[in-house]
Amino acid sequence: MNGRIKALINALFALAIISAISIAAWAYGNIGVRAEFAIRNMPPSLSHWFGTDQMGRDMFARTLHGLTLSLRVGILAAGFSVVIALTIVFLSGLGRTADAIGSFIIDAMLAMPHLVLLILISFALGGGTSAVIIAIAVSHWPRFARILRAELIQVKGAHWVEASRSFGKSRSFILLNHIIPHLLPQIFVGFLLMFPHAILHEAGLTFLGFGLEPSRPAIGIMLSEAMQHISSGRWWLAVFPGVALLIMVLCFDALANSLRRLISPREAHL
Repeated sequence: MNGRIKALINALFALAIISAISIAAWAYGNIGVRAEFAIRNMPPSLSHWFGTDQMGRDMFARTLHGLTLSLRVGILAAGFSVVIALTIVFLSGLGRTADAIGSFIIDAMLAMPHLVLLILISFALGGGTSAVIIAIAVSHWPRFARILRAELIQVKGAHWVEASRSFGKSRSFILLNHIIPHLLPQIFVGFLLMFPHAILHEAGLTFLGFGLEPSRPAIGIMLSEAMQHISSGRWWLAVFPGVALLIMVLCFDALANSLRRLISPREAHL
């Protein structure tokens, strides 16, 4: 079995798990969201795989809802982050002065403490889902932009770009018709690789109290609430949501790495 087939199998397996999580969360409806005090604080069993919490909510269904919420936040945050990175890289390709300004902005953002920047932006915007999405998008684009800028500099010296320039084509034409299409595979893979960071930082912000609203079934909120009950032996409130979040992060990481191997002929045979 060669590298491409292995990468394809891994990508399909990861995609199947992510899709199953979303479908299962939809199938459960409001189970795991509404309180059922008659079954509160039950340990894991056949009827409640992940047990129930202090309000009687099924933790398996609640975890699925939390993962789906993290998925939505990750899509929007990663998408906005890619747009910001592409804007900076596009401007950097318009000339030396623009490139110097873009490089300075990237370096300035990279110099800022990551977690502190996340907390400050989310706190300044008042918390909530929108604030978390904006905070993650604003703080996650610099590394991706640096990678794309390095690729852009390399592609600008390619023979087909030089040929287009010799025919008198403008810089914007060359960017839109030659360079950006060449960067599309890296953009797509980078978008997927941002998911694990976006999901983990969303959970971290929420856990610290600067993220999603306490009424939302978010993984960070579950872990924060579980801290008050672990000492009383209710370990399942923290273990299962934490492991589920880790599995989802690993699935996105595997999906992105597999697609990168499929796109790159050299890596496909490693």
